[in-house]
Amino acid sequence: MNVLVTGASGLVGRRLVGVLSARGHRVSGLDRQGSAPGLDLASFHAVDLTDAAAVTRLLRELQPAVVVNCAAMTDVDGCERSPAAAWAVNAAAVATLAQFVRETDAHLVHVSTDYVFDGDSGPYEVDAIPNPRGVYAVSKMAGECAVRAIAPTAGWTIARPAVVYGWPAVAGKNNFGSWLVEALGAGKPVKLFSDQWVSPSLAGNVAEMLAELAERRLGGVFHTAGSDVVDRVTFGHRLCERFGFDKALVQPSRMADVNLPSPRPARSGLVVDKTLATLAAKPLSLEASLDRLFAEVKGAA
Repeated sequence: MNVLVTGASGLVGRRLVGVLSARGHRVSGLDRQGSAPGLDLASFHAVDLTDAAAVTRLLRELQPAVVVNCAAMTDVDGCERSPAAAWAVNAAAVATLAQFVRETDAHLVHVSTDYVFDGDSGPYEVDAIPNPRGVYAVSKMAGECAVRAIAPTAGWTIARPAVVYGWPAVAGKNNFGSWLVEALGAGKPVKLFSDQWVSPSLAGNVAEMLAELAERRLGGVFHTAGSDVVDRVTFGHRLCERFGFDKALVQPSRMADVNLPSPRPARSGLVVDKTLATLAAKPLSLEASLDRLFAEVKGAA
């Protein structure tokens, strides 16, 4: 199968390319990065996803059977400071991909986020009504709306992970897990929110679920997150236990104590029952995810 992965150099995109290539698919990558070292790609294209004309030309040239959109502006506070940039990547660019799917027999797997929910009453089912708060959340919700409005009903999948982490960090950009491993491993204290509940998602596990959604061209919304919902302090404690770090380094804090430019959903979390029942690639428990993270870190040492 001919697959195009956008954001191919990113945390999830890089792993997705590896999974799909290992399964014998012809995988092309699109990213703003000028190169793709270490990626097993049939072709790589350094294209800005917000350049609609260039992206459309590339799509028509490659004619992928499936497009998996892993690209996004994910810096929540950066989105608040640069709303136009967030909208261009997280909403308008998605509409370009959806338009291609509308004009062809291709399928679009679009990676969204748990931030489409307000976090007042999580964890959330796949059919819960979104209520995004903040520029990042609203722009990602607009991306979902573009997929639903433009792509044919049977031609799209929306996949929602949450707090994606993995090792190593990509392009010097730490994620929640890699930051904790580096800081705690160096004996540095970390402040984590005790009042924010999330579904931590190992990047490799997310990639496996996305690969199956792409291969089977399953329609609808799937929560592609870890199966456990925990507060961030608990995540930090569990990571310390797995890696042998000092749990006393984890210092609980509250979101109200920090002047955050953008709102965060407090009680988020995603219900993964549909994904567990449908996919062979199951959402991992926190314990299993941390085991794999530990293996990633030790394997890279």
